[in-house]
Amino acid sequence: MTAVPLLSATSAAAAPNRHGDLLYIGTWGQEQVHAVRFDPVRGIMDTLGPMAEVSSNWVAVHPTRPVLYVAGGEPGGFVRTFRIDKASGALSRTGEIATEAAPSGSGGLSYIGLNGDADTLLVADFATGTAATVQVGRDGRLGALASWVQDTGSGPSPRQAGPHPHHVVIDPSRRFALVADFGADRVFVYDYDRATHRLSAGTPDGPGFYATAPGSGPRRLAFHPRGRMVYLLNELTADIQVLRWDSRTGMLTPRQLLTTNAPGHTGTTSAAELAISRDGRHVYASNRGDNALVVFSVDPGTGLLTESQRLPCGGVTPWSFSLHPGGRWLFVANEVSSTVNLFHVDPGSGRLTDTGNSVAVPNPDCIAVFSPGGTAGATRF
Repeated sequence: MTAVPLLSATSAAAAPNRHGDLLYIGTWGQEQVHAVRFDPVRGIMDTLGPMAEVSSNWVAVHPTRPVLYVAGGEPGGFVRTFRIDKASGALSRTGEIATEAAPSGSGGLSYIGLNGDADTLLVADFATGTAATVQVGRDGRLGALASWVQDTGSGPSPRQAGPHPHHVVIDPSRRFALVADFGADRVFVYDYDRATHRLSAGTPDGPGFYATAPGSGPRRLAFHPRGRMVYLLNELTADIQVLRWDSRTGMLTPRQLLTTNAPGHTGTTSAAELAISRDGRHVYASNRGDNALVVFSVDPGTGLLTESQRLPCGGVTPWSFSLHPGGRWLFVANEVSSTVNLFHVDPGSGRLTDTGNSVAVPNPDCIAVFSPGGTAGATRF
């Protein structure tokens, strides 16, 4: 489907307002990107409505430029770019690129995000089992498709008939790319060339990898700021693993395994989102089976985790969440209840408090935060 900015983006609902941040929200199966104005001082969200008609499996923002990236769910692996009007929140389409080097007739990007240098867009293609990189210019525009790699493997679940990458991150040394593959029960470790923006297997035997338990379904990765630990969230088993990272060899070693399920949990088991605070003291996860958010404290010496809080997510099916760049707020995309819910974050303890504030958005699946002052943040799908 062609991405078309909505005329309503310039309506009274999106009237010029230079105060506060902008939340851009992807919608699962709704073919729209919505926007919300957020006041980080008062903790108030005001809906601006739909800003573009486009398939939006995932959204991300440039850290310093007014650019929104939108990943589609149709065949071809399309990523589209939009210029953000800081005053109104309106979006103007500026470009498009297909990220599938060999289109298969299927579609479904599961993640896009920028590396730390903001010069490479990282792409996970769930449907085709591939990961890709795209060059990004200084102005935030997308350049050429730089690389494309094919994962391999499968798992015992009917949903794991083949590889399904769910997340791609670059390690702090900027020498490796880690791909959490839901279908293969693997975290693949590819070489990453910072100069050419390319991913490669590195050896004739293929990429290195860390094997998770069969049927676990790796979904999200987060590096500790110190770079020595990686946190891995597994969707199907709803557990979180602490892995030691060796940046010299690209090896992962297991250290700890904790469930995100509530005691006595029954029914659907499904973990979804993972993030770490900027200071590395707290790790956050969402559990769709329990409709819960779980907070873990991080041991400063070992990097190991201790559960410190568990609370309702404010809605149904917390598909993802995003920490505000300032560290005091957390936004939850509750997909089935069609709400984005606001939580306050205590910077000392890391504990969350449901503010009771929410806005209606049809089937939200992800949230990207754009701060007109130049600080932007986005979730990891």
